[in-house]
Amino acid sequence: MVLKLRAAALATRERRRNVAALARECRAERLRPLLVLPEGARAADGGELAREALATAGSDLLAARLAVALGAVRCEVWGEAAGLFTAGPEPLPSARLVRALDFEEAQELTAAAAEPVFDPRALAPLASAGVPLHLRSIDLPAASGTVVAKTPPPEGPRVKAISVRRGVTLVALDTARMWREVGFLADVFACFARHGLSIDAVSSSGTNLTVSLDPTAPARDPAVVAALLADLLERGDARLIGPAAALSLVGRGIRAILHELAPVLELFEELEVHLLTQSASDLALTVVVDEAESERLARDLHGLLFQHVAEGPLFGPTWEELHAGRRGCAALGAAGGESAGEEPPWWGARRAELLALAAERGPLYVYDAAGLETAARSLLALPALDRLFYAVKANHHPGVLALFARLGLGFECVSAAELEHVRAALPGLEPARLLFTPSFAPRGEYERALALGARVTVDNLHPLAAWPEIFAGRDLFLRLDPGRGRGHHPHVRTAGAQSKFGLSGGELERLPPLLARAGARVVGLHAHAGSGIRAAESWGDIARFLAAAAARFPRLAALDVGGGLGVPERPGQRPLDLAALDAGLARVKRAQAARSPGLELWLEPGRYLVARAGVLLARVAQLKEKGGVTYVGVETGMNSLLRPALYGAHHPIVNLSRLGEPATMTAHVVGPICETGDVLGRSRRLAPAAEGDVLLIANAGAYGRVMSSRYNLREPAGEWLLA
Repeated sequence: MVLKLRAAALATRERRRNVAALARECRAERLRPLLVLPEGARAADGGELAREALATAGSDLLAARLAVALGAVRCEVWGEAAGLFTAGPEPLPSARLVRALDFEEAQELTAAAAEPVFDPRALAPLASAGVPLHLRSIDLPAASGTVVAKTPPPEGPRVKAISVRRGVTLVALDTARMWREVGFLADVFACFARHGLSIDAVSSSGTNLTVSLDPTAPARDPAVVAALLADLLERGDARLIGPAAALSLVGRGIRAILHELAPVLELFEELEVHLLTQSASDLALTVVVDEAESERLARDLHGLLFQHVAEGPLFGPTWEELHAGRRGCAALGAAGGESAGEEPPWWGARRAELLALAAERGPLYVYDAAGLETAARSLLALPALDRLFYAVKANHHPGVLALFARLGLGFECVSAAELEHVRAALPGLEPARLLFTPSFAPRGEYERALALGARVTVDNLHPLAAWPEIFAGRDLFLRLDPGRGRGHHPHVRTAGAQSKFGLSGGELERLPPLLARAGARVVGLHAHAGSGIRAAESWGDIARFLAAAAARFPRLAALDVGGGLGVPERPGQRPLDLAALDAGLARVKRAQAARSPGLELWLEPGRYLVARAGVLLARVAQLKEKGGVTYVGVETGMNSLLRPALYGAHHPIVNLSRLGEPATMTAHVVGPICETGDVLGRSRRLAPAAEGDVLLIANAGAYGRVMSSRYNLREPAGEWLLA
């Protein structure tokens, strides 16, 4: 007998009807020992009690109990996920299906996951009875899924998956009382119990105890946590650490391969590790770090551990291979930066033109004018915004600048050279449409910007203190530090104590005499949290922060909330909600209307306007098989597109020459640069490539050509604007 319960496909009422019907067919005496009965209930109530208990159980646990009770040879749980993967698939489309695990490994992996694909409580009854669990997908019924059994296929000690759990709160207690005091830890743990807090992981030394809290409701209640800290302060110096994230390497025999994990541990070299634990069962090694580092770290860890893994008995296809469809353009919908329901990528309809350009001009960045205009108009239509300034550093192609100038955008420049470039491309541009926001620029650049009539932003007291004469009688913007950086990678977060940008609150106290000495006036405030942000509330938060500082400056005319608007990069990522962004800014504007009538809100989009409108075309130069891994080498690499090497950025890649053919090849796409990091994409699913085929790298319109170099004396890709 095989028991199948398609849990995700059944509505609650329908599920209960099916379960009740099944319970009526079961012998009550076989089910009764497996039921968890309500307090005070009598087990003698046979079938009716069985039906009620089963009908209200969780679907995965229900399936497990019924499988055991009925003597099933296998329990299949059908849900949305295709099984367990080597990592969470949303940020890592290259994560591979794990075909087989034993019960203890599966228990460790699901218990460590933020959102397990099935209820880990279901494993205990199945393991006790020796009934294998088979995880299958309703959406992908042909996929093999994951089998959890007592004896999976023989494999030596190895890491089989990475689990990431964010939103972790740590409690640290420093005290000398721990040393040789009998019962001290029992007393401390009793404090947690009194406040209803469950402890997840524990690390201790002679004078320190650090624990992570299970993310239950009490752990999310500030009042409960505050009460706990008050109790612990009677026993030592207690403090909270967070938000943090726990990254677990899961697999049997971790201790036996610690020497092989040296390259993995090097990734933590510059990070603050708050907690390090190794499970007594030898099934997991867990590291707790700052939550902001977790996504990048998970990507890097997965690359080191699984980039050379080939499909076989233990590991199956990647998440991308399973979900991205089987054909080029259609398969790339979400992966190309489009979300469900949006139009297919623009380059699919212009394939012939792109192939002709690649044949004629070699490696080439190509920009779609219609896509540029669509992106700009989507922001121009937001009622709360008064002005848009395009961040020139994202893409300074003259045709791109001319298009945005025609639409009425201003231009935000970070160097005198960018100012000169804009003036040369747009000779009739009004000076008021130039915004200069330098960082640690020399005096001459400020002087040149002022001479050109650009609006100048100061983010450091040094220029005002050292060169007051150049600001005499000038209107200035101040860049303030909002205190917390955001963005897709640590290198693009531009706020906080570790960031070089912006004036801190303490520096504002020293500002008035410097302004008076220079005879300068502050007419605008600016802040920028980072880049690649898709959380719509970010800009409302920035606006509120700036509005709180506005009372210091009576001549204020504008609040510039910066840029950093992100676009989807990976399958499953949601696009930025522009309506929510606008609503957040509108609330701030309404609140400021009485105090500062006419105060404008400005935005500085860069990547959002150009990323999806650009692609990089590169022809295949060579192919190579090595250790079960296929490499597709193209004619340009990190000298043209640095983002994957610098940020671990994900750019969708498709074989444009064979668009529409089945994507049956899994390969690393690499360039010709003499660096190990010259990888444009790992474990990408492509239509089989051959020398001369043209690969298209999508979402490449921003920070591509502008960051290119002649490293190895190789010329970077050129540029072309498609009207």
